Amino acid sequence: MMIFQDFLAQISSGEDSCRQFKSDVRNGDSLASEMAAFANADGGKIFIGVADDGSVIGIMKEDVCRINQLVGNAASQHVRSPLSVRTENVSLENGRIIIVVTVPKGIDKPYFDKNGVIWLKCGADKRRINSKEELRRLFQSVDQFHADELPTQAGIEKLDKLRFRDFLRDVYKQPFPELPADLLKLLQNMNLATDDGVLNLAGVLLFAERPEWIKPQFIVKAIHYPGNEMHVSEYLDTEECCGPLPKVFNDSMAFVMRNLHKIQAGHGINSPGMPEIPAIVLEELLVNALVHRDYLVSAPIRIFVFDNRVEIISPGHLPDNLTVAKILAGNSNIRNPILASYIAKGLLPYKGLGSGIKRALESWPDLDFIDDHEGSLFTVKIHRKEIKSSEKTVSIATDVGKNLISSEKSSEKSSEKILTLLKANHFLSAQEIAKQLNITSRAVEKKIAILRKQGRLKRIGPDKGGHWEVVE
Repeated sequence: MMIFQDFLAQISSGEDSCRQFKSDVRNGDSLASEMAAFANADGGKIFIGVADDGSVIGIMKEDVCRINQLVGNAASQHVRSPLSVRTENVSLENGRIIIVVTVPKGIDKPYFDKNGVIWLKCGADKRRINSKEELRRLFQSVDQFHADELPTQAGIEKLDKLRFRDFLRDVYKQPFPELPADLLKLLQNMNLATDDGVLNLAGVLLFAERPEWIKPQFIVKAIHYPGNEMHVSEYLDTEECCGPLPKVFNDSMAFVMRNLHKIQAGHGINSPGMPEIPAIVLEELLVNALVHRDYLVSAPIRIFVFDNRVEIISPGHLPDNLTVAKILAGNSNIRNPILASYIAKGLLPYKGLGSGIKRALESWPDLDFIDDHEGSLFTVKIHRKEIKSSEKTVSIATDVGKNLISSEKSSEKSSEKILTLLKANHFLSAQEIAKQLNITSRAVEKKIAILRKQGRLKRIGPDKGGHWEVVE
């Protein structure tokens, strides 16, 4: 039973996304559209007998039966699927009545009126769904649809056959199908292709040869700015990280690592040092961005490196009822379940749903999480600590697109440099190592072969998508 003081307090707060005022109702269709909009959101209350400006008018007692019957008919016959609403009559001092209709949050979304129109709450008002993207997002919110299963225009001929072959061999212990029909059937069974014979978004992002040619918006754009603010044209380093998700991850890690300071932290003077921010922190946050971003938003992930912080900006705010407080407590919501399932099979260093941010905080507590619903963005700020000049061994990326290795490193053996780099980032390729050490890729490959033969370095997983493990 609603307490009268609480009733007056709710009315005095005015209309919003969970309260609607009506002085009277006589049109069942109009009332049904209000109910559908509430059910497609988080539910709400309709106060019948209250004017738009909050004036408590009330209705005559003889109208109560008529309105209650209209409410029941609208909820059961004018909304699809039918709703179970609750009504409560609140008596006023002048003998009039206010009817409070409570519409629950729908469990069978989307709800629409008898004309097939789907309504959404928009502040205190409502509006029709007017785009496919909005409709997809509504289905996604009730686990009936996910962006990573969207069909693309890429046929199975766009598949990176070598990458997919290695994955099948290493994870499922089965050969690559010889016949195109068998390959398509396998991809469909693995939820990587649609019934129409094209790759879905997950199939493109994970195993297409050039995903950026098919979906150019789903890349990572990284920029290192001088100082602590963005500049229109001045930057120290920049890169667009493209390719399948494992390559995007590796390139993004390499970009951030080469733009961080290296500190000696007790190591010898000839040591290249350790990154100022532990690699595990960046790994967890980058994986989180790639797997859980909103792929219904056509925009890239952005990485900004400033003097005092690193920002990772993902398209899409937190889904459903998730908040920053909830994700810090370990709660999670699988926005892209196909991607998450394959990443968990070793394509990226994914260690479990909901645990990545907690692990990042344990290694580096100085993190800020910003959930921007209005801008549809989720930002992580990794604050950098001031490094004393005596602790620095090298500051990378002081020229555009160049990696400079300090003179102190020149006397160290290449094999030790390779091990040190792979300790900091075990997803580096031979080409990336060669670039950082300013030597040829062939020289790096020879050193790696020797280190593997000596048992100091192991390869975990396939050549494409695996990673290195330094044996202490």
